Amino acid sequence: MKNKLIVYFVVVFLFSASCASAQKRVKSSAKAKQESKEATVSEDDKNEFEYTFIEALKQKMIGNQQAAIALFSKCMEINPNSSSAMFELAKIHSGNGDQTSASLLLEKAINLSPENKWYKLLLAQIYQQGKQYKKAADMYQQLYAQDPENLEYLYMNAALLSSAEKYDLALKAYNELEKKVGVNDQISVEKQQIYQAEGKKKEALAELKKLIALNPKEPRYYGLLADFYLSEKDDANALKNYMKILEIDPDNGFVLFSLASYYREKGDKEKSWEYVRKGFGNKTVEVDTKIQYYLMMTADPEKPFFTDDQVNELVNILVNTNGDDYRVYTVYAEYLIRKGKLADAREQLRQVLQNEKDNYLIWERMLMISNDLQDFQSVYTDADKALELFPSQPVLYGLKAVACLQLQKYTEALAVLKEGEPYLLDNKPLKIQFELYRAEANYKLNKVEEAFKSFDTVISLDPENYLAMNNYAYYLSLRNEDLEKAELLSGRAVKANPDNATYLDTYAWVLFMRKDYQLAKFYMEIAIKNGGDKNGTIVEHYGDILFMLGEKDEALDQWKKALGTGESSEFLKEKIKQGRYIDK
Repeated sequence: MKNKLIVYFVVVFLFSASCASAQKRVKSSAKAKQESKEATVSEDDKNEFEYTFIEALKQKMIGNQQAAIALFSKCMEINPNSSSAMFELAKIHSGNGDQTSASLLLEKAINLSPENKWYKLLLAQIYQQGKQYKKAADMYQQLYAQDPENLEYLYMNAALLSSAEKYDLALKAYNELEKKVGVNDQISVEKQQIYQAEGKKKEALAELKKLIALNPKEPRYYGLLADFYLSEKDDANALKNYMKILEIDPDNGFVLFSLASYYREKGDKEKSWEYVRKGFGNKTVEVDTKIQYYLMMTADPEKPFFTDDQVNELVNILVNTNGDDYRVYTVYAEYLIRKGKLADAREQLRQVLQNEKDNYLIWERMLMISNDLQDFQSVYTDADKALELFPSQPVLYGLKAVACLQLQKYTEALAVLKEGEPYLLDNKPLKIQFELYRAEANYKLNKVEEAFKSFDTVISLDPENYLAMNNYAYYLSLRNEDLEKAELLSGRAVKANPDNATYLDTYAWVLFMRKDYQLAKFYMEIAIKNGGDKNGTIVEHYGDILFMLGEKDEALDQWKKALGTGESSEFLKEKIKQGRYIDK
């Protein structure tokens, strides 16, 4: 069974152990002397032990772990019964993840110094991390026997026994704890879970009813009882206790969402909607609860429980009731993105940034949306603002470089990439993107040699970067250079993406430049069938191929169609006017 407070107590223990470590450093010299006496070693060995131990602590404090391990090991050679050296070594091994060595050292240290609680606390933690719950529980039992006033030890003993499924022993420990602190919900719930795990429903129910008898006006206890009945598939009693909560506290957010989930499980959409709507409209319900419920409710868009209109209403209620929390607007933005309303989503994120300008993730999300909208002026402007706040974020430099390329600011694109390069570190995917952008910028600046060198680098780093292969091949074909390499690169891109109209167009155009017009037509027609008929450049290329095959009337029709798309070469009008292909 899971015990909710184990983590809390571990934190307390770590804090205590940390304090102990500080105390131990102060007293280390005295302890070393005392233990060396016990080992009956010579005076010279005593002095060497003390010096070595202190030096080991010093190396550990400055982070030189290997030196510290060697020195503590030397201490154990001088005095094989030094529990202090064992403890310090165990802490280092534990911190390095070597729990086996740490536990062996601690077991020996405890055998030598059975009263030292810090040794037992660390060993209990190691056992717990290794899911050796019974052994960990035994350590806390020993600690409790040494210090019966420390009820934390008794609680940890009970909780770990429960995790070890030693239910009888766990109940015995919880009952002893209850005698000392009185009835409380933490202990009663733990006991109820144990009884339920053992199939003792009557005893489990009694623990919860004991809580209600203690405080009949506490809504949470009725919620625990309702959950118990639900787990036992007793829907009638579960509903009865949920309603009892509403009777005590009509605005209780917990029960509103519990009832919404209850009716959702029953498939009663109308009732579920009634309570979830009340829950979202309740200003006393924490916004975290609302957001978590919304995310759970919309996690599977393929199987929606509520209609789009209902979800939209809940989002609007969330904004109206909790508009002072920026997370609400991020939720709304994600909702709008799902609906394909990218521009509206971006405006929501802009609103968030008015009060949360230091939130990097919001900036990045907004820039990505602008990129998807192909609003490159906004990407350019907003990336600049974001870089003032986050100058070490390489993604921002990449996004600004893309905007520069689209806005034909090619020299600036190169400068941006150079400025962002020191922040790439080991981010290989982003390094590849930077190199690809550099290739594009250099080509547009007619720095062909540098551009092609960058394309080669990209393909070397990422042999499956088909975008780089396609663009590289296309630029080679435009320049009528190394067409064999162009065909090889473009062919690889097409083979991996046989339905990509852009890649098919490039391959057809390389074949065109190689004067293989019939094969070029074959691939171009596939491109046209895969959406290329909406792209003016592809349609114009199709006309060029048809002309070279002697299909002049058909070529003229395609050129005219390309002109109608508004996307074509500077020679297109002249081609139509003269009725022939014009070589660029």
